[in-house]
Amino acid sequence: MTPSAADLSSMAATVDDLTVRLGPIADAYEAAHRDDLVAEVHEVERVLDSARRRLRRLAAADGP
Repeated sequence: MTPSAADLSSMAATVDDLTVRLGPIADAYEAAHRDDLVAEVHEVERVLDSARRRLRRLAAADGP
């Protein structure tokens, strides 16, 4: 794995961690009946999922 691929893989893992951390936030907003904020959190999750997939593709393309 090249240094760039390792960095990209690490970034993908960080994005994955951020996505996981959003789950309890969405749950709290849902419990507070803040559907507007729940929708925003879910949109952020979708965008982060897309970013994670792209980072993993880049890492795989830059790998050995």
